Amino acid sequence: MTHANEHANKPPEHSLQLIPLFICIGIGLAGWFCPAPEGMTLPGWHLLTIFVVTVLALIIKPLPMGAVAMIAVVICVLTNTLTMKQAFGGFSSDVVWLVVFALFIAKGFNVTGLDKRIAYFFTALLGKKTLGLSYGLMVTDLILAPALPSVTGRSAGIVYPILQGIATSYKSFPHSDSAKKIGAFLTVTAFQVTVITSTMFMTAMAANPILQKLTKDANLPLSWADWALASMVPGIVSLIIIPWFIYLIYPPEIKETPNAQSIALTALKNLGKMSKAEWIMSLTVITLLVLWIFGKQEILGIQFNIDVAIAALVGLCILLVTGVLEWKSLLRIHDAWETFVWFCVLIMLAGFLKDYGVLDWFTNNIQGHFAHLHWTYAFPLLALIYFYSHYFFASSTAHVTSMYPAFLGLSLALGTPPMLAVFILIFFSNLFGGLTHYSLAPAPLLYGVGYVDLKSWWKIGFLASVINILIWSTLGVVWWKFLGFW
Repeated sequence: MTHANEHANKPPEHSLQLIPLFICIGIGLAGWFCPAPEGMTLPGWHLLTIFVVTVLALIIKPLPMGAVAMIAVVICVLTNTLTMKQAFGGFSSDVVWLVVFALFIAKGFNVTGLDKRIAYFFTALLGKKTLGLSYGLMVTDLILAPALPSVTGRSAGIVYPILQGIATSYKSFPHSDSAKKIGAFLTVTAFQVTVITSTMFMTAMAANPILQKLTKDANLPLSWADWALASMVPGIVSLIIIPWFIYLIYPPEIKETPNAQSIALTALKNLGKMSKAEWIMSLTVITLLVLWIFGKQEILGIQFNIDVAIAALVGLCILLVTGVLEWKSLLRIHDAWETFVWFCVLIMLAGFLKDYGVLDWFTNNIQGHFAHLHWTYAFPLLALIYFYSHYFFASSTAHVTSMYPAFLGLSLALGTPPMLAVFILIFFSNLFGGLTHYSLAPAPLLYGVGYVDLKSWWKIGFLASVINILIWSTLGVVWWKFLGFW
């Protein structure tokens, strides 16, 4: 068959997009015209239908995510499920603005080159052996995590290019037997590490502020400092154990990596001394961390009340005023603006599910199935269901917005100590991102490079999940008890 004939027989791309679009429409219509379940109001049922179809559309993507979100808004308003003011209420959410401001600030790392300097520094410091090199890349990710909310930006945008350069220097290439020399180990380790670092800070992943907002909606305040403090001990232990564990079960053929140090040292030499812009970026990050940690505390008799979103805006303004960032360049960050649109809509829909009594209906109906179990047995079962149901999700945000409020409400109804339930569920909401090659935004990018085969990726993902669950649900629980959270 000729190339022309192959092209002629290939369905147009827009035709393929119609299939998932019709699936979403069909499910939506079927749900809309079904009678509301007993105990749920008709407006609540209609809102739940719109929400479920929106989440489904965000997963299978018949249209861009921003377009899906706008269609959801239109349907809510045209069907009188929500008013115009209610439907656009999410666009004033401080949670969404925090994500957008943080994504803009993250641009500063790239513009100044500070991200590469940090990565090369720790590669030179720890990169004499392959295992040490993996820890060097891990420390890079950890340092960038508090101020860089893009998991993809950290792992695929900063860590991976350096990793790839080192792997190539040892003639380790994707889609070949040479992948196992060093490239495969470093790639899968970098991915599992970024899953853990995204767990440790409220601003390390785009979905985390949503978790904080949904927790606050349940009348359980959670500050940036509380999140970081609670995650510190189990997070550090996970970061130490996971690379070592992967090294044992999926070892690289090359154990010594002197080339990595020489490559990093050469790169640092080429970068020269830190520029003025890098110093400004560094001081801005320190300012952000101080404001996020102490922004709502009393210092010298003065009660400060600086919200995390306002703190991020302060950092952004510093970068704009000093010329590190230009406003025109921020307007061109399409991913940030699209994230803004669909985050706003998801937060709005999730919020009204609570207001319309949908979450209470879910809790009351499911609670009966666990009524005979004490919370010490029921909650671990719920947490595991919540964790491993992520095999069916290609988006952490979709999973969080659709399941976290319901599972939190049910856990509390069963008598689980509030902050214990919160910490287990929010940290699991990040850790389950390491399960598959589609479970977290950077996963398809890093897997798609071709260093790691699918069977190994899934096997390591599952085994790492078991270790993380054990660490966070044992050591973490003891640590939170010591801190007085429950």
